[in-house]
Order: sequence, then structure tokens, then C-alpha cells
Amino acid sequence: MFVVIAGGGRTGTQLAKSLISINHKVNLVEYRKDILTRIHKEIPTESIFAGNPLDTNILEQADIVHANVFAATTPSDADNLALCYLVREHYGVKRTIARVNNPRNAWLFDKKFRVDVAVNQAEILSRLIEEEMSLGDMMTLLKLRRGKYSLVEEKVPQNAKAVGKQIKELKLPAKCVISAVIRKGELVLPQGSTIIQADDEVLAITDSEGARQMAELFAMPNHP
Repeated sequence: MFVVIAGGGRTGTQLAKSLISINHKVNLVEYRKDILTRIHKEIPTESIFAGNPLDTNILEQADIVHANVFAATTPSDADNLALCYLVREHYGVKRTIARVNNPRNAWLFDKKFRVDVAVNQAEILSRLIEEEMSLGDMMTLLKLRRGKYSLVEEKVPQNAKAVGKQIKELKLPAKCVISAVIRKGELVLPQGSTIIQADDEVLAITDSEGARQMAELFAMPNHP
């Protein structure tokens, strides 16, 4: 995958480093001299293009025409929006991601400005806190499909509502699928007739509503 990143601040640089470490091609565009000095110590020089990303000549030097993904991580929301619109409309880049610096501007980051994914750190933190508060001891192992679904794990305590019931009796929603049960260190492939036991470790792929219902079934009675 080939990614062009506009903005070499901490977010852009860390993104570039992470992608390069897993063998993706990355070109990063940055114009601020102090930041250019720093990023030359952190990512390969051949991945750095000095100049204003709003300058189409600089974008073309960074080979934007062949990019699979464009990420706008500058400190200016206006620039990030303009860049996403430009690279989609003028260069036909198929995937755009934009950083939201001011949460008040988040509503602008949508299809009108050709933003496929808006990264709003305040919203992400809020959702994580809400999720942690509502799901008790359930652990989220992996986010899927931009966070719409999750792979979660719950260890079943004594006296949980689900103990002694078959999986088919739990009446979980359609978008909540129990994918594995680990029992005394051994993997149990779940079937409808599988009976949940105390101390089972249950893994499931689910959306937020399914996770909430699972938390109720697999938690201690009167769990907050």
C-alpha cells in the first residue's frame, strides 16, 4: 500500500513510522523547518518531501497520483478539509483520512469534503471511556470495520446469569456471535448446545448493543 501523508507533526510522523515498519510505502509532506529537522531523524529521508502540501507541485513530487490512501494530519482543520477534497477530485485518490483538530469542526468532515474517515481524538476518548464504564470487566481485544464491531473477551464469574445455560438459550442479538470458549486452558468450539460454565473465557464478535447484552449475561449479579 502507498500512503501520502500531509503534516509531519507527532501524529503524522508516528503514522509514517508505523506504516514504514510494516513495509508500506509512505511519502510525507511537511514545510515547517523545525519539524523537518526532527523528522529526518525519525523516518527515511527519501520518504520526506519539503514543501507546503497545498502546493500541487509538491503533492505531485510526492507522487500523489499513485497513492492508495491520503492522510491529512496538519494542525489546520481548514487545510485538512481542502487537501482531502483536492486529492479526491483532482488526483482521484480513492481513500482519504483527516485529523480533526478542533472537535467543534467535526461536523464538516464528511463526504461533502471527500473525507472517508475523520479521526476526532476527543470523540474517540469519549467513546472509549463510555465503553469501559458500561461493559464492566469485558475486555476489547480488537476493533473491526472502523470500530463498528469488536472482538471481546469475558471471563464468566460464579453466579452469572449465563452459567448453566446453553448458548442458544442466551438469546443474543444477531450481530453478536460467540466465536470461542476457553475452558480450563482448552479451546471449546461453541455450538448452540454448548453450556456456559463458571470460569469460562468467552470470546465473541459483536457490535456495541451485543456487547452490552453480553456484559449483562456474563457479569456478576448487580454488577454496576
